[in-house]
Parts: sequence; structure tokens; C-alpha cells
Amino acid sequence: MSGLVIVQFLSVAVAFSHGGVVQRKWRAPDVEQAEVAAPMKPGPLKVFILAGQSNMEGQAAVDLVNKTDPNHGYANGTLKYLIKDNRTKAEFAVTVNASTGNWTVRDDVWVWFNEKGKTDDGTYGQFSVGYGCEGSPHKFGPEYGFGFAMGDAVQEQVLIIKTAWGGKTLAGDFRPPSSGGTVGPYYKTMLADVSNVLGNLSALFPGYNTSAGYDISGFGWFQGWNDGCSENDVVQYEKNLVNLVKDLRTEWNVSNLPVSIPVSGFGGWNQKISRRLGIIQAQFNAANATLHPEINNASKPTVTAEETRGMWRDAKYSPSNRGYHFNFNAETYWYIGKAMGAAMINMMK
Repeated sequence: MSGLVIVQFLSVAVAFSHGGVVQRKWRAPDVEQAEVAAPMKPGPLKVFILAGQSNMEGQAAVDLVNKTDPNHGYANGTLKYLIKDNRTKAEFAVTVNASTGNWTVRDDVWVWFNEKGKTDDGTYGQFSVGYGCEGSPHKFGPEYGFGFAMGDAVQEQVLIIKTAWGGKTLAGDFRPPSSGGTVGPYYKTMLADVSNVLGNLSALFPGYNTSAGYDISGFGWFQGWNDGCSENDVVQYEKNLVNLVKDLRTEWNVSNLPVSIPVSGFGGWNQKISRRLGIIQAQFNAANATLHPEINNASKPTVTAEETRGMWRDAKYSPSNRGYHFNFNAETYWYIGKAMGAAMINMMK
């Protein structure tokens, strides 16, 4: 494993086939990509698509300083804090390269994320921290725990394509075609981004083996805050989520595509707001094979919803008190990503 290369696309735009989507900028990277030029592992590239709103973008704090600490130590709940704290340092030891003291970089996992700062460019390269909101090196999302889990378990090269935007609903912004009405613009943009990444793999990741090809191997959905602000959207959520799974399987031509849905566990086990609980129940219901045999199989599940309320950390143990972003707590995001990975691995057996 070697140093992380995170690059920004520059000036040549590619017109997408879907109307009303963001036009990303595609062209040769502006820095050398020796690391991603290394040959990928044997076999077809295993592609996992992650999508959602701001918590899938990734708000976990890597290195926020505790402003009330006279010694300017790292805030409780940041990754920098967790790798040193006696309670958590064993769990998070894998995130640090013991030889260099830098963050671990995995050459067996590649990542593409649709954000780079406040532009319409993307962030891509080898797997490490730095694929959080706006492609910031100071943040990460569920892709972090997920990437470690998949890299350890999957024999082939892994590619994570992450498409996420803050403040978006499933009822409107990501609305799938089967739900009727206007198809969500971010549903279209998600598809366009995935299509364009898969159509430019050799340019983005020169180590990609075109003769081995790729398989779309799984989908992860982490979203629910904005729908949980509206009773009407809560009522629709289960149906819309089932339709999202059906439509994406059709779009990507993978009839039993494994789907992981970590539930919206805001507030942890103390959550009492009915709208928030309604979203959680809708997510569990959508993954229930008895309720929805059209997308799942009780004997061999292909859709799972993962409980996340036990992963919640209160503000006093976190870098922030923004509950809608899980208080920026890196431990929370790490365990959510690991739960997604464990579920995905089980479904792929």
C-alpha cells in the first residue's frame, strides 16, 4: 500500500444522457496516478454503489480540535481521538499505517465520489480517509468502514462509487420511476454518474483490467433525515424504497443485486419522535421478505436493513451536537459502514 492520490477532474465536460443532471468534468487527472496505475487484483472488478444524502456524503470528523482543551487535543469522537483512546484504539488500529504513522491506504480498494470541494468535479483514487463531504481530507462517511470490510473479504479488486448530496428526499429528489410522478433529478444524476464512471474506468483507474471487466455487486442506501421531516413522505417511504430497489436492479440488469440499508438511527434508542421512528420502521419493512417477496428472499436474503441505533454517540462524547449528522462522530460512521459491509458480504455468499 502506498500514498493516497486524490485528484480533481478539470475542464472537458461530458454530456450525460439524462436530462437535468449535473454535468461532471472528465479529462486526464492533473497529478500523476502511479498508485492507481498498479494492476488490479485478478478477476472482474467488484463495483459497489453507495447513495444517499448528507450522512452518506460523510460528516465523520477526522481531526477536529477540542476548543475547550487548553492543550488543543483532538475532540472526543474524532478519528484522531479514537486511535489513541484506550477504549477504542484496538478497533481503530487498522486505520493507521504502523510504519509511517499516516492513514492506511488500500490499493485493493478504489473509490470515486461525486464531490470535490464546492465544484461539480469528483474525488477519486485509492481507498483511505478523504472521501467525506466535499471530498475533504478531514471527513469520511460510511464508505470508510465499508471499504475496510469489503477489501478484507472480497478476493477481487473493489471499486466504491459513492453518489450523495445533502438535504435530499427519496419522495422527491431520488424518486424512482415506479413510484409514479416526476422521476427525481438526483435519481437521474446517480444513474448518470455511475454510467460515466463505469464508462471511463481505464482513464480514472489505469490499473483497471478491461479484459476482466466488472460486476455491479451491491448497492448501499443511507438516507432518511429529510423524508422524516414530513408525515406524508414518511407514509410513502416504504413503497418508495421498495421501488428504488426494483428500479435500480432493472437499470443495472442485476436481478438479485444485494442491497444494504442501514436504518436512520438518529438519537439512538432514546428517539421518540414518531416521524423518525416511522422512517426506521419503513426501512425495516422494505427489507422484510415476508412483506416484500418481490425484492427479497427469506431463505437467501438479497435486501437487509441494519440496526444503527446502538451506534449512536451522544453529543458529550462527540465533536459536535448536530444530531442530524450523528454529531460528526467517527465511531458512529465507522460502525455503520462496517455493518453495511458485513451484511453485503453475507448476501454475496
